[in-house]
Amino acid sequence: MLTGKNHIAGEWRGGDRSFTAVDAASGDKLEPHFAEASKSDVADACAAAAEAQKVFGSLALGKRAAFLRLAADKIDALGDTLTQRAMAESGLPEARLNGERGRTVGQLRLFADEVENGAWQGLRIDHANPDRTPPKPDLRMRKIPLGPVAVFGASNFPLAFSVAGGDTASAFAAGCCVVVKGHPAHPGTSELVGGAIAEAVKESGLPEGVFSLLSGTDFELGEALVKDARIAAVGFTGSRSGGLALMEHSANREVPIPVFAEMSSINPVVLMPNRLAEAPEALAEAYVGSLSMGAGQFCTNPGIVLTVEGEATDRFIAKAREALPSVAAQTMLTKGISDAYRKGISTLGSLDGAEPVGVGQEGSSACGRAEVYTVSASAFRKDNGFEEEVFGPSSIIVRCRDLSEVAEILESLEGQLTATLHLNETDHQEAAKLLPVLEQRAGRILANAWPTGVDVTHAMVHGGPFPATSDGRSTSVGTLAIDRFLRPVCYQDLPESLLPEALKEGSLGSLTRVDGTYQLAEK
Repeated sequence: MLTGKNHIAGEWRGGDRSFTAVDAASGDKLEPHFAEASKSDVADACAAAAEAQKVFGSLALGKRAAFLRLAADKIDALGDTLTQRAMAESGLPEARLNGERGRTVGQLRLFADEVENGAWQGLRIDHANPDRTPPKPDLRMRKIPLGPVAVFGASNFPLAFSVAGGDTASAFAAGCCVVVKGHPAHPGTSELVGGAIAEAVKESGLPEGVFSLLSGTDFELGEALVKDARIAAVGFTGSRSGGLALMEHSANREVPIPVFAEMSSINPVVLMPNRLAEAPEALAEAYVGSLSMGAGQFCTNPGIVLTVEGEATDRFIAKAREALPSVAAQTMLTKGISDAYRKGISTLGSLDGAEPVGVGQEGSSACGRAEVYTVSASAFRKDNGFEEEVFGPSSIIVRCRDLSEVAEILESLEGQLTATLHLNETDHQEAAKLLPVLEQRAGRILANAWPTGVDVTHAMVHGGPFPATSDGRSTSVGTLAIDRFLRPVCYQDLPESLLPEALKEGSLGSLTRVDGTYQLAEK
């Protein structure tokens, strides 16, 4: 049973003001009413997190891993109750949300394994050498948690990028307490997941300030959270305007903090000539499927396709035109998103040189209709409007004279989450010329696939140069995400009894760099 309350360090707390969730498909209000968190609630959550940080930050790695696994089990046990509520609040289908729940609990368990592995601590030991001139001190380094992290839930992934999503999982893994600002579009989903985490905190015997969940529709709530002096870092997935606002709030603090914001990306796809000539129709069908998947509400949606003019490109466009009318309109996440999509498509279609390729089926006002445009490379370069992300099932096909013009356009693009090459072996020589450009523009480079879909693994990078993210050195997916919430500390000539356990002689339990050489000590 949902309470409609905020969870603040173990206490479910109501408020003076409230809001309701909305059924994404029908627009009907959903029960119950949810309390709007106040600035006092924010302060209490942050104070509790700062106090709990003293314990959680130094918790034995085995106990931290056990907590992550327990949280995963609790969320998984919510089963159909969680799926049905998320379906109503997001408009996403059952199969998608069941898969997303699996991904959510899977990444919690993956981070539990990573915590126990310990290599993320970056342990280094340089032994003393008193005979050197000047004498060399004993130096030992490890990475420690930054401190309490503010996490903002994302609208397009109510589970995998929200209350228990990658930001929360990686922050917990790093040893950071977490204060979540739940997305107002799915407060019931957030409360269910937040309740599961709260139970895991309690059953693990941890301080209740390890986790808090705040709900609300007011932008000032997020601002107050970022500006609280006890918050040490921010994780965010959403619009560019939202990410930039949080970055500004952080920069204006007395002590600025890092904001790891995933924002906008149009994810260029290059159709290399020889591969395109082999199968233009098959590529076009896969393209239409990718751009319309989940109503196009993926941050890795293929928003732009670059191709060299010719017969194969004409066949690709013709097949896309043929395939689009069979694409059903799909419910979008919120009315605000569907309204913004319609506005964005209208703006795109009005740009000089934009030529419509085709559209999908029309639906209700809550739905997004698939739309594709084509434009010449010369017209594309004349108007930056073609580069703006339209969040939804839309895309642009850019027709270039040759691969040199493809490279010129790639070089002109902003930072991206992904860049894709469709190629065969005869395209490799020309593709090799594009790789240095793609490496400077994107966090993930794909071959012969479509960018929608992100695997949660050790090697995954879901990040990229600005404005794809606020910090192109980071990733929000995969175990490397833990690095965002850590900082290095060096211990010089500390007595053995005062050293952290992981840095004591003979007690090393993970990959350690000793006197410059990596060693894997026995546990």
